[in-house]
Amino acid sequence: MSTRILIADDEDSLRWVLEKGLRQVGYEVTAVKDGEEAIQAFESGPFDLVFLDVRMPGIDGLAALERLRAIRPDVYVVVMTAHGTMDTAIKAMQRGAYDYLAKPFDLDEVLLLTERALAAGRLTQEVARLRRGLQEVREFSALIGRHPRMQEVYKTIGRIAGTDVTVLLRGESGTGKELVARAIHHYSRRSGRPFVAVSCAAIPGTLLESEMFGHERGAFTDAKERRLGKFEMAHGGTLYLDEIGDMPLELQAKLLRALQERTIERVGGHEPIPVDVRVLAATNRDLEALMKEAGFREDLYYRLNVVALNLPPLRERRRDVPLLVEHFLAKYADELGERGVAPEALDRLVGHDWPGNVRELENVVQRAMVLATTGVILPEHLPIGPVSAAASVAVDASLEEIIERKLMECVRGLRQRSTANLYDLMVGLVEKPLLRAVLRETEGNQVRAAQILGINRNTLRKKLTEHGINPEELEHR
Repeated sequence: MSTRILIADDEDSLRWVLEKGLRQVGYEVTAVKDGEEAIQAFESGPFDLVFLDVRMPGIDGLAALERLRAIRPDVYVVVMTAHGTMDTAIKAMQRGAYDYLAKPFDLDEVLLLTERALAAGRLTQEVARLRRGLQEVREFSALIGRHPRMQEVYKTIGRIAGTDVTVLLRGESGTGKELVARAIHHYSRRSGRPFVAVSCAAIPGTLLESEMFGHERGAFTDAKERRLGKFEMAHGGTLYLDEIGDMPLELQAKLLRALQERTIERVGGHEPIPVDVRVLAATNRDLEALMKEAGFREDLYYRLNVVALNLPPLRERRRDVPLLVEHFLAKYADELGERGVAPEALDRLVGHDWPGNVRELENVVQRAMVLATTGVILPEHLPIGPVSAAASVAVDASLEEIIERKLMECVRGLRQRSTANLYDLMVGLVEKPLLRAVLRETEGNQVRAAQILGINRNTLRKKLTEHGINPEELEHR
């Protein structure tokens, strides 16, 4: 993309010299004659640098500077004035100007200042991009899970992130749809560009169109100036449409047209504006049922549902609860102090159904950290009641995970012990129920049991004696 520079000066000859000189070195230049035109031009398209004359008819340069920075705070502006007083310079810098030029000046001075301002702008953007990236990593680090369904989510993110395909994220509220959308954006070629989110449920339908597509000055009663919509703000990046199932039907048609033609029209406008945006949509509603009730457009559904990504509710991946709890304990440790979780409290957390999913779990853990002033979260610190023994063990947990969890309870508090003969003790605890289970399966047949276990019969007899197991008691169970 070429570097774009905006010049605003009411002096025709100076404006012409600046425009010609900057064009000759390869910049794309737009030149206007007053502050009002500068603001209108700035709203219509992104500029990397702005030159503003102080003395102009109507809106002067300092007022225009404030307006431009209100629209885009990171814009780099150079103020020009024939009245190079200290007062003007100080006011310009106080209002956010990058630098100022005192007239008369030569073109070489302008070109040198331009290069310096653009270099500073690129550095600022790079720092902002890195900060956004770090923030996104922190945010979607809560996408934690060993459950196979979460592993499939990760694989799908990897497959689609590098493309511009439209994605429909589906799942209950609180399952992390926006986290997934941010992860897709972070790993895409658009990661250095904006990620803009719009909640179709949180904004009234009468305002949602203006929020998405922007509006022209005078488009309606309160439209006192032109405003860019989320589509234009997300240009070059990703637009995330949350709760797409709540979008009004009349607006669905306009969204479909924007997706098909890659252009939009502001409310009250008639000129098509090209946009380069990747759209990720999300919903917790049954869109197929909505289509049958004529509540959602079928053509928009198929346009959005190019790739569908379904996020499982937390109750269907209970084995991930301890991992998420550890993540949230670490997340809030600096603010609330380090905390541990008592086994009985963890049982309650694993056994709870979590209708609010991961979002509810995070709130519960944060609240419990505040209440657990002793450093350990106990059952009484949780706003959820006891659960059955069966529910406290994740129904989808593997044998290894169940054993590991119980072993963690056994070894807790042994850090200060010089020795506990733990290895032999634990092997014995696992070995005894294993022998009993195999003998039950073989109905006490020791030859067959030894074959299944992969040991010889004499070793089996020895171990049965060590553990006090009578095979005859297990023959008919």
